[in-house]
Amino acid sequence: MAGQQCCDNPPTLSPGAGVGHVEQIGGLSSYVCGPPDSKLAVIFVPDVFGYEAPKLRSFADKVGAAGYYTVVPDFFHGNAYDTKEPIMEWIKGHGPDQGFEAAKPVIETLKSKGVTKIGALGFCWGAKVVVELAKYAYIQAGVLLHPSFVTTEDIQAVKVPISVLGAEIDQMSPPELVKKFEDILNANPEVDGFVKIFKGMTHGWSCRYKDEDASEIRSAEEAHKDALEWLHKHIK
Repeated sequence: MAGQQCCDNPPTLSPGAGVGHVEQIGGLSSYVCGPPDSKLAVIFVPDVFGYEAPKLRSFADKVGAAGYYTVVPDFFHGNAYDTKEPIMEWIKGHGPDQGFEAAKPVIETLKSKGVTKIGALGFCWGAKVVVELAKYAYIQAGVLLHPSFVTTEDIQAVKVPISVLGAEIDQMSPPELVKKFEDILNANPEVDGFVKIFKGMTHGWSCRYKDEDASEIRSAEEAHKDALEWLHKHIK
């Protein structure tokens, strides 16, 4: 079952992970790092395992250290996926549409703090949320990492710069689909696009890479670098 690939190599959640702290942003408990007075913000929209995943927070720390006020909201209200039920059953009560609606108050809160530009990184489940935000220009740029549920129609509708970082071995967004995303972006002169498929990588690798796998670590670091470069290009 394709959705099951979302559950491979689940992280051990750690509420205390990362150099940042948790506070309320837009009505959601959120992991926050980076300079709080920055006018540039980045929202991380996690995969189904939520905002307490240590490697996700480590990536957020990198983005915060690069000068962005970085926010990782708990879109699942303490009910992240824990592998005890079928993933698609869990999704029924935690749809990306709900994440899209929950992201709006987060964005408004950031703006009220003086933030002038917002980027968003979406991982798997979170990529669908980010692409919805991009369709209505709630954000100024987005990065989709091994996306789930994203369609060609979604990519056709985006209004802001979009980067898609895909995995070669991915049932949720196979390379054939990601290449279609690339064709659509290349054909749209009004939206800057960047698409890359990471050879040998599987769905979820950028935030769930195996510590004992040097190639996964290298590829994750490369994806992190690509994402940061996209932010530097468009969120400035």
